[in-house]
Amino acid sequence: MKTGLHRQLQERAAAGNPVRVGLIGAGKFGAMYLAQLPRTPGVQLLGIADLNPEAACRDLARIGWPAERVQAASLDAALRDGNTHVGEDWRALVRHPAIDVIVECTGSPVAAVEHCLEAFAQRKHVVNVTVEADAFCGPLLARRADEAGVVYSLAFGDQPALICDLVDWARTCGFPVVAAGRGHKWLPHFAQSTPDTVWGYYGLTPEQAARGGLNPKMFNSFLDGSKPSIECTAVANATGLTVPSNGLQYPPASIEDIPFVTRPIAEGGVLERKGMVEVISSLEADGRKIPYDIRMGVWVTVEGETDYIRHCFEEYNAHTDPSGRYFTLYKRWHLIGLEVGYSVASVALRGEATGAASCWNADVVATAKRDLAPGEMLDGEGGCTVWGKLLPAERSRAIGGLPLGLAHQVRLVRPVQQGQSLCWDDVAMDTTTRAYAVRREMEALFAGA
Repeated sequence: MKTGLHRQLQERAAAGNPVRVGLIGAGKFGAMYLAQLPRTPGVQLLGIADLNPEAACRDLARIGWPAERVQAASLDAALRDGNTHVGEDWRALVRHPAIDVIVECTGSPVAAVEHCLEAFAQRKHVVNVTVEADAFCGPLLARRADEAGVVYSLAFGDQPALICDLVDWARTCGFPVVAAGRGHKWLPHFAQSTPDTVWGYYGLTPEQAARGGLNPKMFNSFLDGSKPSIECTAVANATGLTVPSNGLQYPPASIEDIPFVTRPIAEGGVLERKGMVEVISSLEADGRKIPYDIRMGVWVTVEGETDYIRHCFEEYNAHTDPSGRYFTLYKRWHLIGLEVGYSVASVALRGEATGAASCWNADVVATAKRDLAPGEMLDGEGGCTVWGKLLPAERSRAIGGLPLGLAHQVRLVRPVQQGQSLCWDDVAMDTTTRAYAVRREMEALFAGA
């Protein structure tokens, strides 16, 4: 009889048959996952592939891994001794026959596509932390995994997988999903933020940020709306929810008011229709902080379709909108890399993804932060030139939208005005990369689907 994931992991540990994991990229997210592994039964981290193995080893020491558990010689030696090999060769890691699951944690969408496809070719499950890659070609990655007989999954702990989990809960319980999404600190002018302005908006000094080793470009991708758009794209493509016709609206609301604002416009909310993704702002339009916000959390709003169900909401004191029809369930926090082990266990033991694209409903299109001139080089997510705007896939396809994930180190060939979404014809794209080929293949396969 199958039991819970933790019990199954304990059984694997007792049998001396752990789930063996390979990690590509040992940055902050990867380090958080590594911090939990010694406390997780039935899982062995066989190897880490990182561009800076010395830094990866320092991170292992910093989070408390005993030095004797880090095996420098080879993956085979690590397998024999029950240790972890650290090196640069990601291909050797992916191709090792003992690996069950690859955790892709580089944050580089172009590299992540290469890593995922090679893992599928080697019949490895993939937990993809690099949601930027999922945003521009996730539907095709999921299809390739299915064709290989393995599981491709979003990463638990990151908000998209947690939102997918709430949506699945709602639908499994018989509730129609009216809206789902996450929180964010948002004001419209944040869309023009650059790595030079990000800390002021965050409320940190540059000195504080430097002391904490914080990456201004990465943090700016959250602030300027790129990351919320990327994550909502992943959710829409995994759940079939639709997206706003002209980008996220970021309605301000406390947790108490989420069921009020996440209703259709005709009923006093902000939604164009039922069944959409959206992001709730933790700031009022004038910049005031909203008490009891959902900034770091996720939520789903469901509908009680009958009088009986709505009476149950009332009888059990479930907080709804004033009509009593709409109810929001939420998690106020997410623990990022500390939760990735749930996805690893799910794909390895249940053969189930914790969120994976099943359609192409949404896209993230590179959009100008300022007027851009021919000859300028785009600097991608979180940079000074473009931010990512969430659009329906049909609209992106119609305008030939340039996906944000491919808008890095690309030269402009035409002028683009501030606020304009870029298209393929605006740039001199390197068409020789595998990521470009995969994206174009996805467009052809899913067009009109």
